[in-house]
Amino acid sequence: MDDSLLAVRARGITKCFGDVVALDGIDLDVAQGRIHGLVGPNGAGKTTLLGLLLGLAVADTGRLEILGAPVGRTFTAPDGVAGFVDGPGLYPSLTARQNLTALAALRGQDTRTAGIDDVLDQVGLTDVADDRVRGFSLGMRQRLGLAAALLTRPRLLVLDEPSNGLDPAGKKHVHGVLSRLATQGTGVVLSSHRMDDLEALCSEVTILATGRVVFSGPLGKLAAENRELDYRLVTSDPQAARRLAAETPGIHMVGGAGGGQRGEALVVRALVPAVDELVARLVRSGLALRELAPVTSPLEAAFLALTEQDAAARPQQTRAQQQAAGR
Repeated sequence: MDDSLLAVRARGITKCFGDVVALDGIDLDVAQGRIHGLVGPNGAGKTTLLGLLLGLAVADTGRLEILGAPVGRTFTAPDGVAGFVDGPGLYPSLTARQNLTALAALRGQDTRTAGIDDVLDQVGLTDVADDRVRGFSLGMRQRLGLAAALLTRPRLLVLDEPSNGLDPAGKKHVHGVLSRLATQGTGVVLSSHRMDDLEALCSEVTILATGRVVFSGPLGKLAAENRELDYRLVTSDPQAARRLAAETPGIHMVGGAGGGQRGEALVVRALVPAVDELVARLVRSGLALRELAPVTSPLEAAFLALTEQDAAARPQQTRAQQQAAGR
């Protein structure tokens, strides 16, 4: 990809805390106008990497460019970058509006033109704008933290678990904001343990394990990898579907469960091409296909497989080392 189209370009990034290697030769490309997911088990180094992007820490070795500019050796947030790690920093005794007003003033913005009401509306907090933050739920605090980041009109947005505590309405607001930002050209780096959020939002994902990249690329590439998945299959005729599945090359029967009024749900294991062939056979036989979905999503399956492979290939870390690596 043309480097001029990258919001983040990292090559060989290493970060250590004492004897613990938190990041070990990380390469990362985040395109402008894309939402890039960052996933990994606890202690993988996600928080450390997000901290580097926000200027909260500096790499020991390697080269990091953000929005086309090399990142120096000082602890400063690069221009055009906003976000939060380990939750947003807020003043509990102030209202939501007062929090944003104070932050805008600290940044030297004119609070009359900072767009405070607009960002509150974007994240769905207009009705509680004058309520004190100490009474906010976790999800409301997350949305207010996103509003604070939006005040700077960032060209790179870095968010750590922004969906924590969100109810369905809050999630809808946050997803809408992030999708609009990407459409307008903002690069977004999103760390989350919620695989469904990442699959709904991200075009690309990077999987970390013990401080190293074990996968980075489009989500579609994960499904195309040579990896079998379990699928839940519900049709108008479970017995006929079971017979066709048994006759289809590459399809392995895993089990079945009672589906009540919807009939019996079959669980089959296969690669994507074999599933496509089974669907074609079901249709040719006149069966209605009522449900076909992975029991475990491609992203979650890849995450488990890749991180387990990495863990098996590396020496076991002590508990203290794992905690330090996750900083």
